[in-house]
Parts: sequence; C-alpha cells; structure tokens
Amino acid sequence: MENILRIAIQKSGRLSEDSLLLIRECGIQFNSGTGKLKSDSTNFPAELLFLRDDDIPGYVADGVADVGIVGENVTTETNRTVQTVQKLGFCKCRLSIAIPRAQDYRGVQDLRGRSIATSYPRILAGFLNHHQVEADIHEISGSVEIAPSIGLADAICDLVSSGSTLLSNGLKEVETIFRSEAELIAYPSLSEAKSRTLDQLLFRIRAVQAAKNSKYILLNAPNHSIEKIIRILPGIKSPTVVPLVMAGWSSLHSVINENDFWEIIEALREAGAEGILVVPIEKMIF
Repeated sequence: MENILRIAIQKSGRLSEDSLLLIRECGIQFNSGTGKLKSDSTNFPAELLFLRDDDIPGYVADGVADVGIVGENVTTETNRTVQTVQKLGFCKCRLSIAIPRAQDYRGVQDLRGRSIATSYPRILAGFLNHHQVEADIHEISGSVEIAPSIGLADAICDLVSSGSTLLSNGLKEVETIFRSEAELIAYPSLSEAKSRTLDQLLFRIRAVQAAKNSKYILLNAPNHSIEKIIRILPGIKSPTVVPLVMAGWSSLHSVINENDFWEIIEALREAGAEGILVVPIEKMIF
C-alpha cells in the first residue's frame, strides 16, 4: 500500500532496544524475532527495516527507507541529505577528545600537531577547523580507546556515555565537541500518503514523550489553602478541584513536570496539602 511507512532502526544494541521500546509504547505491534531484517506491523501502516546504524542515513536519503531512528552523531558524520523531524530523548551521549591521564592539558591549542584517532573524522575536522588547529586525524573503526596505549595516536575522539571506558584505558576527557541523542529522520520528499502516516507516528511519539516527562498528582487540602496551592499547581490548563465529603476540604488533581517534582512536592506540603498521591502517566494527548 502506498501509505506504508518503512522505518529503519539499528538491528542490535542499545539504540535498537530503545527504538523498539518506543515503537511498542506507540501501540505499534510487530514481530522482532532474532535475525529478522524486515518486519511488518500488524496494526499500523508500517514496516521495520533492521540495519547497521551507519547505513540508516543513506537508506533514508536514497528513499529506500522513509524514516529512520539513528543517533545525531551518525546523521552528522555521514552528512546525507535527510530531514530531522523529531528528537527522541534517549541514547544520549557526547563525542569527546581524550588524552592519556598523565598528560597536562591547557586547552584546544595543545592538540596542534598531534595525531588523533577517531571514527568521526568529519565532526572532528569541523571542530579543529573552527579552532584553527592543525592535527593529524587518524580514522579507525572500533577500539578507538586503545590507540594511545599502542602508539597509534596521541589522543582519541570517541563517544562517551559514563566515561568508565576512558578511565579503564588510562585516558581523561578534555574536550566535548558534540552532543548526541537519538532522532527520527525522514526522506525529504515523502509522498502525501506516507507523510500522513508519518504525522500519525509523530502524534503517538509526542504523546509518549510528554507522558514520560510528567506525573499526575492528587492531593487533599483545606479550602482556605486552595488559592495558594493553585499557584503551585498550574496543571495543563488549571488544576481540577473536587469538594470532599468532609466539610471545608477539597481534592486537587493536576500534572507536574518530572524535572520540578521534588521542589513542587515540598512547596505543596508547606502550603497545607495532605495525602499526596503521585501516579505515572502512560500517554498525554493535547
């Protein structure tokens, strides 16, 4: 059918797991059995293509896949013509330069004339050019962190999540040159039918994302405290206030942002709120 959206995702690894989880949270059912390269959805006009992450921007740019879930680092490094339609908020990491722990580092100019091993030569070259630093970029794939210890390079430029891999290889992070997270990219010239399907997918993704950043809160409060509590709990539009059987008391319902959770809870208690219940939200539809 002309409206079926071909979605490219990484075939294995953390990005694959998080991508499949997001798709399931969007209510899209599919079979992701081991070794499958393609899977059709049973309840949504989409099919999944399981690919190497480095290949996803190319497949999307060439129109073989309509959309893809991939790290920003891969999209930027491959430099293919695709459209970024949604940041997804997972698989966050940074691309950083690291040097042996025993070496001093005073700034980016210390990299002048050094050899830097990386799997991201395009991004690294852009950073060095911006700072007008000439260095030798040694492109390798895999096991970048061992390059200094075997004499292959003076420094490395690699993806960092927790930093534990750098530490275990005697390295320290000295420059963060790029920050990345998973993103949904699309073929720039989708048909009208496929664009409609993409809009449906984005609607579901945004509902899932909004829910993950929010909590539903219920509390009891004396009526004389309601105005003060309402100033703390704006809600999506405004809090819901329901009178209790007990005279002079009401129940307030609202939604709060995950990032402000503890500060708001403390403020509510000080304002006289009692019996505070906090409930996770599965979806939020605006």
